Amino acid sequence: MSWLQALILGILQGLTEFLPVSSSGHLAIVSNLFGIDGESNLTFTIVVHVATVCSTLLVLWKEIDWLLKGILKFKMNDEMRYFFNILISMIPVGIVGLFFKDTVEEIFGEGMLVVGIMLLVTAALLSFAYFYKPRVSREITLRDAFVIGLAQAVAVLPGLSRSGSTIATGLLIGNKKEKLAQFSFLMVIPPILGELLLDGKKIVEGAAAGQGDVSLMALAVGFVAAFISGALACKWMINVVRRGKLIYFAIYCAIVGITVLLFSFLGV
Repeated sequence: MSWLQALILGILQGLTEFLPVSSSGHLAIVSNLFGIDGESNLTFTIVVHVATVCSTLLVLWKEIDWLLKGILKFKMNDEMRYFFNILISMIPVGIVGLFFKDTVEEIFGEGMLVVGIMLLVTAALLSFAYFYKPRVSREITLRDAFVIGLAQAVAVLPGLSRSGSTIATGLLIGNKKEKLAQFSFLMVIPPILGELLLDGKKIVEGAAAGQGDVSLMALAVGFVAAFISGALACKWMINVVRRGKLIYFAIYCAIVGITVLLFSFLGV
């Protein structure tokens, strides 16, 4: 992987991690175009995911600081309830990660057909969330957190946007859009960190076998690119959700999904 490829993939990861267009799908598409295999991409993927976690911490530091201070009071307050919501939301994706990780990785190896189909599913979800007008607009409850967590678990499929799925699900069940993007971005931090621990063994084994060799320059360029673009995308996406302008991302996902399917059927 060259530094230029790392720059492009880093920017792409930073943007698509927060925008509801599927980071996994876009990375799969561009990696396929660059001819980068999965083993070489594993270490790089983990590095850019760490970068997007760091950008989340930067943009949402005030919310994280509020949450931590409230938790340390060791009493049932708004902060503790928010913390419990995050814990509940982690259950579905935790089950998928522990018991179905190999199955998910097999799906990732199925090629661009799955990516194209899931991008169309993302487009449909975003469209429903845009046109549907719920009767209520409430704070996120424990039940809501679990339902949103289910959406996050399903979104491990390549091409199905995690942020798009969780935000759209929250809107469809009547949660306040002002807080949904923040909750969506905060709830993904623990699963990503957990995934990094699980993949750490693969990195060590791959390094011992001489696989997945990516230069330090490429890793550094990818990290910085993902961090900067991620911070910008995170802040922008929060404002987009508040304004309810998700339909444009639905149109984009539909166009990309149809294009990917056409190329897949043509064998390009």
